[in-house]
Amino acid sequence: MALLVGLQPVLTALWLTRHPAHGTQAGSAGTVSARQWGGLGLGLVGVFLVLARKLGGGELTASNIALALLALLSITAGTLYQKRFVSPCDVRTANLVQLLAALAVTLPLAWLENGDFVVRPQLIGALAWSVIGLTLGGSSLLYLLIQRGAATEVSSLMYLVPPCTALLAWLLFGELFAPMMLLGLALAAAGVALVTTRTRGATMP
Repeated sequence: MALLVGLQPVLTALWLTRHPAHGTQAGSAGTVSARQWGGLGLGLVGVFLVLARKLGGGELTASNIALALLALLSITAGTLYQKRFVSPCDVRTANLVQLLAALAVTLPLAWLENGDFVVRPQLIGALAWSVIGLTLGGSSLLYLLIQRGAATEVSSLMYLVPPCTALLAWLLFGELFAPMMLLGLALAAAGVALVTTRTRGATMP
């Protein structure tokens, strides 16, 4: 699933190849250079190396693959739409709109859940991390990046999610972090650097 969703930078770049004006605001060019294409390819190889050990270990069904593809298309379309049509705004307002939209979708589904809700320290810690770290921190940072950078550059940062997750799992939970995964992390970081490092004289959109 992570590998499928990790195709977002490539999908974004392919779209911008045909519609370069959609990668920046006000119709300015958002083309993808050869160096950036190389970085996207290198980053994708890095993600594959990080995930290779677990490929085929889960239960792949038509439904969960379809959901992963829907997530891929949704985050790609959302990034391109916001970059093209949404003017820079306060991240608190953007977070509020996102959370209200998510609430409208998930609240009816919550009534279908019939399991017990047991409050434990682990649950409180997980919820606190989801709210403070991921939603308020991660989403706010993503909004700022989309406002200030080109769509391809922002999307390429998604390559860092699987390797960083694997590294944290090793540090916090003692999961295996093999040399191949370390190589994958290095390649993903190098790929992102190629995509996001601006040539001399380039300006921020």
